[in-house]
Amino acid sequence: MNRDTKVTKVSALNETFSNAKFAVVADYRGLKVTEIEKLRGALREQNGQIQIAKNTLLKLAVKGTDYEILSEEFTGTTAIAFSFEEPVGTAKALAEFAKEFEALQIRAAGLDGKVLTAKEVLSLSKLPSKEQLLGQLCGVLAAVPTKLVRTLNAGPSNLVYALQAIKDQKEN
Repeated sequence: MNRDTKVTKVSALNETFSNAKFAVVADYRGLKVTEIEKLRGALREQNGQIQIAKNTLLKLAVKGTDYEILSEEFTGTTAIAFSFEEPVGTAKALAEFAKEFEALQIRAAGLDGKVLTAKEVLSLSKLPSKEQLLGQLCGVLAAVPTKLVRTLNAGPSNLVYALQAIKDQKEN
């Protein structure tokens, strides 16, 4: 790779690191190209991507970004998975892929300027997605007025039931 190509690659990687909300460092040794393409597709569905680059280029690319804390993890065969929206979807995709293909080893991740271990990334993958959490919140918020209406309606309903019972008793 000539110098101009390296500069272009570092610049592109730096921009990707700057735009990412979540980055995962993984070891991909032993994965076939078709398997990596399958992972790329899974990450693309979660608005993420995976990039493979030389460690020296990665170390240069993270300078000046929130992910500079991950530079110690750039050893051996390194792949970086990025998430540009929410981290849970990318973490789930990586965790499912790592279960299926044991060759993918998650080393660490960066989220909000902090380093997460592989165990923490797997824990993150078990959380519900943002859409699921918003759905649960809507359910909770809808339950409050529903319960209020039922409570306010209980008094008149009980009165009607009592009057109906008196009427039935007098008819007999």
